[in-house]
Amino acid sequence: MSWQYTDLLSHPLWFACTVLLAAVTRAQRRGRWNPGACAVKLNGKTAIVTGANTGIGKFIALDLARRGARVILACRSKDRGTGALNEIRKLSGNQDVHLRLVDTSSLESVRKFAAQILEEEKELHILVNNAGASGLPKGMTADGLDITFATNHVGPFLLTNLLLDLLKKSAPARIVNVSSANHWRGKVDFSHFRGENLVYTMDAVYNHTKLHNIIWTNELARRLKGTGKGQQCTSTTKKKKTQIRKSWDIIENAKNIYFFLRLLNFYLIAGRINPRFFRGFFFW
Repeated sequence: MSWQYTDLLSHPLWFACTVLLAAVTRAQRRGRWNPGACAVKLNGKTAIVTGANTGIGKFIALDLARRGARVILACRSKDRGTGALNEIRKLSGNQDVHLRLVDTSSLESVRKFAAQILEEEKELHILVNNAGASGLPKGMTADGLDITFATNHVGPFLLTNLLLDLLKKSAPARIVNVSSANHWRGKVDFSHFRGENLVYTMDAVYNHTKLHNIIWTNELARRLKGTGKGQQCTSTTKKKKTQIRKSWDIIENAKNIYFFLRLLNFYLIAGRINPRFFRGFFFW
């Protein structure tokens, strides 16, 4: 007995899975945030976005520029940063967008960047700590820190503290720390900062750093509550999967596709063993 691919749709379980998958996909698309729905303007505001040459950082910087803010792109690479700078200026029509170089894995670089900002800027209203990395090989920085911890947590922590007085002076101001949904998989072990007791799998070290981001953000929000003469300087965590250079979307999509293909393979094998499987012999 032969079977056709149209038999897949006639099977009740397969049909139910297809409908469920379509419903979930549609719900996800409808649930996406639309920045155009927010009419807030940021004219007269100054913002810094780290890691602004790509991914989340780039689109945050673009949105801030479209709202009229003075935007400083804090990037590690001059070439990639210049490319993002030109693109954001063109798309937003805002020429008050500027590039400054910083490597958050280097404490010296962070200090130089902060000193430059304090010298050039009279106000700072928004600081977005977005720069981050995952999947990096085991390595230590010149400061004796694990490179992933230095990049994702220690660097942003130092930068925020160096710019904190300027943020308070400019209140109301906002600090945004971009974390990850994977933070719950992390653990707190301060020896990790020195590269000790770490397992360098694809995501383990990254998850630890993101948990530290969450803890730091909560404590920072507590300490800053009510500062600025009644005005608010808050610290907000973006609990969302980050679009860093080694994108986790690729991994998550691969997992979903793998599960989907395994399910399909099960049905195909069952159909080859007994063609009546697709005609409802076992379920009808």
